[in-house]
Amino acid sequence: MNTLRNSVQLIGRLGKDPEVRTFDEGKQRASFTIATSETYKNQKGEKVEDTQWHNIVIWGKLAEIAGKYLKKGNEVAIQGKLIHRSYESTAGEKKYVTEINVNDMVMLGGKS
Repeated sequence: MNTLRNSVQLIGRLGKDPEVRTFDEGKQRASFTIATSETYKNQKGEKVEDTQWHNIVIWGKLAEIAGKYLKKGNEVAIQGKLIHRSYESTAGEKKYVTEINVNDMVMLGGKS
């Protein structure tokens, strides 16, 4: 049951190309957003599409792969854990961020 604690699995489409940063020690970090959509009918019988955006962070070799092969609009399956963090903006405001820190990724669809 420990593998179920703080575990997230999503399939979605990239909202932008991954941004890859390389740090001094050579470690890489890729970040991007993915959209997941759900379609349902409301009480009036109208079709409604609800889209949620998720912040994705990938480290190491997977970050290098994401930067090389993923592009805006690609469909990807990710598995990871939720991370909540906060920081202070340059204007002195406290900001809160929720991200999915990826452990595994599968690129879906054919070759581009």
